[in-house]
Amino acid sequence: MINLLPTEKQIQYVSNFNEFVTTAFHGEINTICWKRELIGDFLEIIKKAETTENITVLDEAELLKLELSEQGKLARSIILNDYHLLKEHGASPTLNIIKYYERDEEHPFFPTDVYSFHVDRSPIPTETILCTYYGATSDILPNSQAEQKILIPEILDELKKQFTGSDEEFESYLIDNFFDLHYQAKPEAQIINLGLGNLWRLAVDHPESQVLPCVHRAPKENLGESRLLLIC
Repeated sequence: MINLLPTEKQIQYVSNFNEFVTTAFHGEINTICWKRELIGDFLEIIKKAETTENITVLDEAELLKLELSEQGKLARSIILNDYHLLKEHGASPTLNIIKYYERDEEHPFFPTDVYSFHVDRSPIPTETILCTYYGATSDILPNSQAEQKILIPEILDELKKQFTGSDEEFESYLIDNFFDLHYQAKPEAQIINLGLGNLWRLAVDHPESQVLPCVHRAPKENLGESRLLLIC
């Protein structure tokens, strides 16, 4: 039995993969977590892979080609097992080696990149699944401790100053530029870190969703350290 902190009431913890994919979001629960303590040398995979881009996608064939130590092979088997389980479930997992994500330089006072707290949106029912095997790990923010940025008066006023269209077009401008997806932590908010090795399902904003979408952000990478992330 895992004792939840008041800020973790949105999280449902499970103990195996079947529970992970079958447990439904409900009420305040918009995040499912399978907590795990993984063993193996995941850093070796990053070191042995060829990474020429900011984000390198490592497919199954490339992962299998890597010549690894026993600890590296153990890490690889864990990743492949997650990969196959998720594919069998109908997901489309991608293994990324991330040096850094692109920053939003177009909106310096209101960046809309993944380092900002945000929710994911989809026109069809879906969810975000992720696991960080190595490197800095993502954060989530309890919905009750998050404030939609476009509802903050000074931010809204600044957006209106920058917009050159009509009042009728302003709402579409906010949606088209993804401003409505971004949030700010309230004062004294208690941010929850997702940790290494844990598998997470995050609720997405879509037309059939019965729960609030999960507010989350990518972490600022540790200096000189890449992340190894499985995401779908």
